[in-house]
Amino acid sequence: MHARTRPARRLLTACPSRLRRADEAMCCLHGDKTPEIHRKPARRGDFGWLISLLHVHLPLCLSEREIDLFVLVESVNMSESEKELGEQRDSTKKKKKKKKKETPSGKTKKKQQQGERREQEVVQREQVEEEHSDSVVLRGIFKLGKKSHDVLLTRTRLTWTPITPETPTTGEACPPQPGVLLLRDVYAVKVKRRRSAGQESGGAVLGVALFCCRRRGRRLEQDTLQLHNASAEHTHTWYNTLKELLTAFSRPRYLKVFINPSSYKKESVHIYREHVAPLFKMADVRTDITVTERKGHALSVMKECKLDEYDGVVCVGGDGSVAELCHALVLRAQLDADSPEKPVRPVLPLGIIPAGSTDVVSCSVHGVRDPVTAALHIVLGHKQQVDMCSFSSLGQLVCFGFSAMFGFGGQSLARAEKKRWMPTSRRREYALVKTLARLRPEDCQLSFLPAKTSTRNLSEHRDNQDLDRGPEETWTTNQGLYLNISIMSIPCLSPHAPRGLAPNTSLANGSAALIAVGNTSRSEFIKHLKRYSSSSEPFSFSFVDTHAVSAVRIRPRSLVGWTEEEEESEEEEGESRPTPIIQSEGAAFPWNIDGELVEIANEVLVRVHPRLITLCGEELDEAESTISCSCF
Repeated sequence: MHARTRPARRLLTACPSRLRRADEAMCCLHGDKTPEIHRKPARRGDFGWLISLLHVHLPLCLSEREIDLFVLVESVNMSESEKELGEQRDSTKKKKKKKKKETPSGKTKKKQQQGERREQEVVQREQVEEEHSDSVVLRGIFKLGKKSHDVLLTRTRLTWTPITPETPTTGEACPPQPGVLLLRDVYAVKVKRRRSAGQESGGAVLGVALFCCRRRGRRLEQDTLQLHNASAEHTHTWYNTLKELLTAFSRPRYLKVFINPSSYKKESVHIYREHVAPLFKMADVRTDITVTERKGHALSVMKECKLDEYDGVVCVGGDGSVAELCHALVLRAQLDADSPEKPVRPVLPLGIIPAGSTDVVSCSVHGVRDPVTAALHIVLGHKQQVDMCSFSSLGQLVCFGFSAMFGFGGQSLARAEKKRWMPTSRRREYALVKTLARLRPEDCQLSFLPAKTSTRNLSEHRDNQDLDRGPEETWTTNQGLYLNISIMSIPCLSPHAPRGLAPNTSLANGSAALIAVGNTSRSEFIKHLKRYSSSSEPFSFSFVDTHAVSAVRIRPRSLVGWTEEEEESEEEEGESRPTPIIQSEGAAFPWNIDGELVEIANEVLVRVHPRLITLCGEELDEAESTISCSCF
């Protein structure tokens, strides 16, 4: 027999079953034809059913002819020895893998951690998809940039995942990271079209554009998500559905806007036109604009206008304009409710666009001094209930406000008001230096009611509660000399005091911060003032007392008033006294109430009214309520 048949013969004789199957295959031959037996081999490594391809080339003498026979033999079962050998090989491989896993290098550890994180992210995404699978509204394919994405729309969010080709890869493929956009951050939806120059309407449909806000700390920035799809029917279906979902959010549709053109640097009109009006137009918000001409103009308009037509009021100006509109809103609510004595919470929220010199209220509510952030809070319908104070004298209401200063704060403001012709920064420096040069304490009786609770969030049944405690509550009274007394129901953040003038209070904790600075030397008082602009604690001095209060009464002992000394200085300087917002008969003491000069001759009673006013802004958690102003 030919030499080439020896390996095949040895293989056939080694296993009788294989030889028997080969004989059966040979018996099937007819004539000179040599049949070919083809069977699809199973997977390699499947030790239960191993397909061995036996390529046998046998020159046989059959009818004096040499026949080349190719036999495909399938071994049904492995021998026990082969199984044992396979199991031993598998065990050795597993041991090697375990050893490698037990002593991984630094890179492999990082890869393992990354893999575990990816698996966790995938599981979380699957859980989120399962939670929102029941509320899926639309699903489609759009292009974001140059890649196609699977876009999923629910009633609360929009998610998109890149579509990747299903091709095998050598390494572990990184799962595509889905993008998420909450619908509460979307303020406008538009159909994107391609138009030629001069074309005002129509055009080829390109997709849907979602206008939303992006958060960077406390600052809100404008952002746009472009979903490209050339199908007009598909695009309009998504556009109409998104518009319908956005109507579920409480957003303003018609606003009453007051602009103070004479505020800081006289830039209010420019700020509104450049930063605020385009956002209102994009969000389909209609506006009724009033440009104030004098102090008290906004108050007179608010008393006469029909507030039922509006969804909110917007103030473009400084702290004085904000205080005037807050005062007007509360008075109008009292008038509508026929409650002349008890404060009533206004129905309409107030949006504040900062355009003043310090913008204390805007910085305290928004955390930043940015008109775009303030405008986005308005169009998105963010609301924050804030405590307010009422200031009264001899039973008569003077005004509503957020903060007040008596002593140094009132005297410096009175001097600054006499120099209105100066630039704001120079006028402020002049007033501070002049008041420090003539620093003198006020002899007064200070009484206060400690706050019953220090919690930052009061229950709803106390929101509109009057804080008249009754006869069982006793006042704490101190008599002495004070350089400055401050009462603040908000933190009073500003660029000059990044941590706030009252960092220990919050916007809606139902109490105010009483800061009483006793008589001390000029140098110590200056150290106290300097600490407001730094990270140091301004209340660590022995002459500074702080209390959380619900009511304060200040009764000056000397009714001669602050004006006698000022009249002498006015005669020397040859200038006329400024006209305060509220005048009192006889001698009066200057008060700084929300940055506005108010002169009151008699004692002043300050009461805190929890959550009396609603401002446009986001509510903060207790951990975030003490913030730092990142004003520009």
